[in-house]
Amino acid sequence: MATATQDKKEKLKKELARSEEIELTVIGRKTGRKSSRPVWFVLEGDRLYLLPVTGSDSEWFKNVLKNPRITISVGGQKGEFTAQPVRDPNIVASVVDKFKKKYGASDVKKYYSKFDVAVIVDLK
Repeated sequence: MATATQDKKEKLKKELARSEEIELTVIGRKTGRKSSRPVWFVLEGDRLYLLPVTGSDSEWFKNVLKNPRITISVGGQKGEFTAQPVRDPNIVASVVDKFKKKYGASDVKKYYSKFDVAVIVDLK
């Protein structure tokens, strides 16, 4: 029998599966205040991949380094998770490839300027 938490996560994953964008909320590393922004993502199984638009220079990425607790909102569903920042060039390259497959190589090239980091979120 599914628990309420599992049910909530399944609903979130269903919304993620049909969405192009999520609202990502992070906690400011200096202010301690929550800050939200729309971001692109790739969902594979129980993993969510995020790619900061300006790589390690992205403010939200710097905030995740200080406090990895994030909130993801999509289609009326919301969940709190721990983000895992990644700097391994091979993993970052695979995340970039996932983004190119989902959004198209030209749009990824157009909107993203630095590919030195990524973020993985385990939705389990």
